Amino acid sequence: MAEQAKEDLEDRVDDGSSSKPKRVPSLRTVAGSARSRMQKPEFLTDVIQVLKTVIAGTAAWWFSTAVLGSELAFLSPWTALLTVHATVHRSLSRGVQTTVASSIGVGLSFLIGYFLGVGILTFALALLVGVAAARISWIRDEGVAIATTAIFIFGSGFDEQAPLLDDRILEVAVGVAAGVAVNLLIVPPLGDKQAARYVDSLNERMGGVLASISEEFSDDWDTDKAEAWFKETESMSQELDSAWAVVRFARESHRANPRGRHGRSRLDQSTWDTREASYEEILERTDEGISHLRHLARSLREASYSDGQWDDQFRERWTQIVAKVGRAIADPDREVAPLHDELTSLSVDMAEDKGLPTDSWPTYGSLISSLRHIVVVVDDVASARQARDSRGENPKVTH
Repeated sequence: MAEQAKEDLEDRVDDGSSSKPKRVPSLRTVAGSARSRMQKPEFLTDVIQVLKTVIAGTAAWWFSTAVLGSELAFLSPWTALLTVHATVHRSLSRGVQTTVASSIGVGLSFLIGYFLGVGILTFALALLVGVAAARISWIRDEGVAIATTAIFIFGSGFDEQAPLLDDRILEVAVGVAAGVAVNLLIVPPLGDKQAARYVDSLNERMGGVLASISEEFSDDWDTDKAEAWFKETESMSQELDSAWAVVRFARESHRANPRGRHGRSRLDQSTWDTREASYEEILERTDEGISHLRHLARSLREASYSDGQWDDQFRERWTQIVAKVGRAIADPDREVAPLHDELTSLSVDMAEDKGLPTDSWPTYGSLISSLRHIVVVVDDVASARQARDSRGENPKVTH
């Protein structure tokens, strides 16, 4: 995994200045990439949600026409489409908002049409009131349904719709009920796998940077390479923001979800000692690891400007430890604790080395300290991932 992440890093930092022609991906490569995307949980979730939206809209239309006998059954499928959201909790809350907003829109249309008639000015008035009412805080998410419902009522012929006020409101309720029922009963969506993928992706990228540092530092490196490592850590921080959003979605997806009862305790746990850390706590620790990795990359970048020679013993032993940390952060099954002892031994040996230049210690100490902090984070995150892996809720990422 770390090797793959390192290759991805090299691709991302390529500035395109190479004169080599870019390879055209083969049909097999394209097919493999498409297959990989289709196997991601996000893709499967999207497909299921699309199908559920179609089912909810069709069921609502059928019920309105076959059972209610509606001649213009447009409100039911429309509100059904509005109600199938990414989480069951959102479907319930937005469904209530849609019902209230659409009912207000129906009532508003009939009031304006009955007392003022239908014309360009009254149509504009209905839109004005509907758009203004959509700013009400407790229906803000679906408040625009007030105005759009007015458009439907006026556009479908007000004179024919006027005697059917109760029917229109009933159709709205049917659509919302269909959307909520379908989203609740047919594979209610959960976001645990997406959250786990983000956590694993960040760990793999950290492992890739450490593997690249180990390979380059064992021989020689330049400022551009150190700058690439630093920029990669900044990119990780941006991905971390996306990971937080996905984790919040995963937590929301458990609310009012019958499938979420089993895994809810996993999201709510927050104790490292029990190896049952929550996703939020894992991301907090990952954020710390990225910060220390950024500091390490910054130290190497600053050191690249120095003309002094590196101590061969330090270079060899430090790069060996970096390589082990890189592999450990990408594989939760590896033992991490012994790396603490190796770093301590390296520090002691360097301190006892009388031939080491005094002005080298600030840089060497910074590199050892940053790596020590990363080891601690790797140990915690790996333990948490093992706990999740043992329950089948955190499948390893394949590329």
